[in-house]
Amino acid sequence: MPETRPHRRAASRAEIVVAFAAVYVLWGSTYLAIRFGVETIPPFLLAGIRHLTAGTLLFGWLRLRGTPWPTWKNWRGAAVVGGLLLLGGNGLVTWAEQKVPSGLAALIVSSVPIWMTLLDALERRERPHGVVLVGLGMGIAGIAFLVAPGRFAGGEHVDPWGALALLTAALLWAIGSLFSKRAGLPASTLLATAMEMVAGGLILLSVSGLTREWTGFSTAAVSGKSVLALGYLVVAGSLLGFSAYVFLLGATTPARVSTYAYVNPLVAVFLGWLFAGEPVTARTLIAAAVIVAAVALIIRHGARRAVAPAEENVAPLRAEGGRR
Repeated sequence: MPETRPHRRAASRAEIVVAFAAVYVLWGSTYLAIRFGVETIPPFLLAGIRHLTAGTLLFGWLRLRGTPWPTWKNWRGAAVVGGLLLLGGNGLVTWAEQKVPSGLAALIVSSVPIWMTLLDALERRERPHGVVLVGLGMGIAGIAFLVAPGRFAGGEHVDPWGALALLTAALLWAIGSLFSKRAGLPASTLLATAMEMVAGGLILLSVSGLTREWTGFSTAAVSGKSVLALGYLVVAGSLLGFSAYVFLLGATTPARVSTYAYVNPLVAVFLGWLFAGEPVTARTLIAAAVIVAAVALIIRHGARRAVAPAEENVAPLRAEGGRR
């Protein structure tokens, strides 16, 4: 894709509103779609097909538009970042949703800004802003309250392996997002994202084979609901949601775009309750309020944009928060 972009008209208010609605709802709904998908499709196979398909479509479209073929160094960087984000991040989220309700999964994964803030502070050897420290403490407390053993405040028991997988997914997503800044990716955000999805999808399919997910798997056993969920993840979650996100980056401020980070979990909780009958207990509501407030503080008062993967040269793929 040429680096010099032609002048384009300013986006209308209606276009911006529609794009925000798309990012909020489409990305927030991917957690529910994943839940429906893993009902009859193995998790790594589901994630692999999703990202390889979306990445291939986007890469092919870019090539048709004249985007130069990336270098070997670009592909190597995309493979590392794609592995961290899509195998370590989205792959673990998909696996965990066999054990953890989609709404709770979204709340735990919303800890990505917490991990990014901590890792960035360690890398720079600087203490975060005081307000950010408050946000970090609130976020950690909210997650601990959500996944703690016991059924207090009307909460259901959260599978510990599922919760651990989700926290690990958030950590790996943060590592991949920060590493992407020096991974030798192409300058075009669209091209970098397409390459990461292609590479990450191939890695996910390889892991699916190594873990023998395909053993005993039959396409005849796949439900129509899972097929629709997979198609939705490819088209709505990856392609349409991503396109709306890129549009917003050029139409409004990064701070406004980054609000997806604390809206998506609320959307996921609501949709999980509405369409999957997932319980919304007092424990869930309290944890959601604390975690979302913590993320808002961290994003609003973070000393650097690294805590908000919606900005500058971190490819928009990171913005799905491991779902993404």
